[in-house]
Amino acid sequence: MSDAVLALDKLLLERWVWKGQPQGAPADVQPTGHALLDALLPSGGWPAAALSEILHGAEGIGELQLLWPTLARLSQAAERILLVAPPHLPYPPAWLAAGVDLRWLSLVEANSRDALWAAEQCLRSGSCGAVLCWPKQADDRALRRLQIAAETGQTLAFAYRPLAEAVNPSPAALRIAVEATQLRILKCRGGLAPATPIPHSHWAAT
Repeated sequence: MSDAVLALDKLLLERWVWKGQPQGAPADVQPTGHALLDALLPSGGWPAAALSEILHGAEGIGELQLLWPTLARLSQAAERILLVAPPHLPYPPAWLAAGVDLRWLSLVEANSRDALWAAEQCLRSGSCGAVLCWPKQADDRALRRLQIAAETGQTLAFAYRPLAEAVNPSPAALRIAVEATQLRILKCRGGLAPATPIPHSHWAAT
């Protein structure tokens, strides 16, 4: 038995065997601002420096309200928030009522071809607290570039996409489906997606 231990130690010392390191809880927790959602996510909030997909069944069902607590927290800490090619112009009174400091909110206008490129550059710059984008066409490769850019710039990335895209694979660290009456976690890094949906009343204003 002792010979086997010595042999393994020698293999480790000479780097013939890779020894994994235990992975602790992420140091940079990014709470969503919704207690029930935070409790269900393995990281206790949004995955830091990663891409999260918000897949929504229709516009105006609370998909933007889902992020308002996070955007309010970031803007009040003087963190820049970028909206890349949103489908509608932001309504300032609603953002102000949600606690977002508009001095730290910027809008990037881009056509469908340039929107992904613009979002990627903003993420890579590392100058933003969060980048939100609404790509009209994004395949696995394009989403992977956004994920890598978020890691590079250590920035929260959010991509709003149609719910129909849920059937397609994605490299995003988190995928959330926003429906008229509930929210479902479809995929989350660090654990299995919980089967329990979150009622609309727990995360969206009525």
